[in-house]
Amino acid sequence: VQLQASGGGLVEPGGSLRLSCAASGLTLSSYGVAWFRQAPGKEREGLVVSRSSGGMTWHSDSARGRFIVSRDNAKNTAYLQMNNLKTDDTAVYYCAAGFPILSTRWDWTKYRYWGQGTQVTVSS
Repeated sequence: VQLQASGGGLVEPGGSLRLSCAASGLTLSSYGVAWFRQAPGKEREGLVVSRSSGGMTWHSDSARGRFIVSRDNAKNTAYLQMNNLKTDDTAVYYCAAGFPILSTRWDWTKYRYWGQGTQVTVSS
């Protein structure tokens, strides 16, 4: 089983990026998908959690109104569209797969599979 995160890079404040999380060895539509990030010296932070296809989506305060999760089941891939990026969004971004529930959706230890992380830098 492998999750391959990609799409990070350098973007100016106010810009957008779309991250991808391509899965192999599992059917991503059967899993919940979460996006986390970790900035230097900070704890891993949950951003968006999408339960398996057709289920609920939860957004953290940091992500609400700016970050959108989507899936392409034919490609076995999930995406995180990030808009209106701010310098505080600079971090390594991770995708994860598991079976999230409401009470522990932001607990990164509850997710079984992880991508390797992709760096997002927001700077002018």
